[in-house]
Amino acid sequence: MEQFASGWKRSYYGKGDVTVYRLNRDGRTPEGQSPVFGANVLMLVYGDAFWPTYTTGDNTGLVATDSMKNFIQRETMNFDGDDLADLCRFLAMKFLGLYAQVEGVQVSAVEIPYDGIDGAVAFAPAGPDRATARVELSRDRTVEATAGIRGFKLLRLAGSAFHGFVRDQYTTLPDIHNRPLHMWLDLEWRYTASDAAFGRNGITRHARAIVRDVFRSFESGSIQQVIHKIGARMLEEIPSIAEVHLQADNRTWDTVAERGEALGVYTDARPPYGCLGLRLAR
Repeated sequence: MEQFASGWKRSYYGKGDVTVYRLNRDGRTPEGQSPVFGANVLMLVYGDAFWPTYTTGDNTGLVATDSMKNFIQRETMNFDGDDLADLCRFLAMKFLGLYAQVEGVQVSAVEIPYDGIDGAVAFAPAGPDRATARVELSRDRTVEATAGIRGFKLLRLAGSAFHGFVRDQYTTLPDIHNRPLHMWLDLEWRYTASDAAFGRNGITRHARAIVRDVFRSFESGSIQQVIHKIGARMLEEIPSIAEVHLQADNRTWDTVAERGEALGVYTDARPPYGCLGLRLAR
């Protein structure tokens, strides 16, 4: 179920999983911008003009979702930036300008990252973490502008503990004082003002650096403590972030064999996993 910052909608529709790659192949890419810009886009629109489609099958005024797909892909040629939030706002504003029957548009995007291979001609997929953005526009305002990073997969060989928890008839987990921690992490943040979301603000790059630095350097007693440290540092170092939501999955590998704490062999964890969430506001 999709959610809208502007509130519950009687109906909405749109096009999802629209992939687009813009390639600057002439070597004239603006400074600091990659020749490869890739995104997976979801566009959703709402308005009373579309209600007859649901009640009577009358498609008068309905913009086909196939047309939305074509719009997203073709208009990306006219987008000269490299920031996901800017792309979302660009597409939303353009769509509102073309179709008067649309009352509001929500556009969200996930980057499809590529890194250069020793130069500006050859590239390979990057990740696994990917930047995200979501923008909702109505006729008179920016309703929402959020960003985030999805899909961190982080491994720490030592310095992670988990002990002192409730022990009862259901407990089989031993106290652990120095585990190899394998953690997945998604985060999303909101801004103190919508304008702060746009214009190559560098916040995603800064947030990614904070996540990696905290995970590398912080010795913790729980995953909850790790994500609290990450969120607190983001609020401390990035003043334009008003609120950050973090969700971590404990994907610590199952032990096959260990030789003390010096050497071990492990395998992927079984499907049940711990899910830990945190929301911090300024």
